[in-house]
Amino acid sequence: MNASKHASGPDLKSDLKRVDSHVIRPDEYEELPELTGDMLRRGAIKRAGRPLATDPRRQVTIRLPESILAAWKASGPGWQTRMAALLSKRAP
Repeated sequence: MNASKHASGPDLKSDLKRVDSHVIRPDEYEELPELTGDMLRRGAIKRAGRPLATDPRRQVTIRLPESILAAWKASGPGWQTRMAALLSKRAP
């Protein structure tokens, strides 16, 4: 175990007590523009994350001889992708 690392993660480097104690004054609202229908129409919704795959992968269970599985694993990283590519070539 590395004792030099903090268990709580990196420091936020902000004064959270000061932020929590701040009371919003009415004059601070003057800085905000009025929300209009045009602003809402221009807005765009962007989905977070990776785009949906056209051919998504699905987890399945298959029984293979141990020697076959060992040979594929011995071929190095990416063996599952290479196996899928070979199987897709032979698909009916």
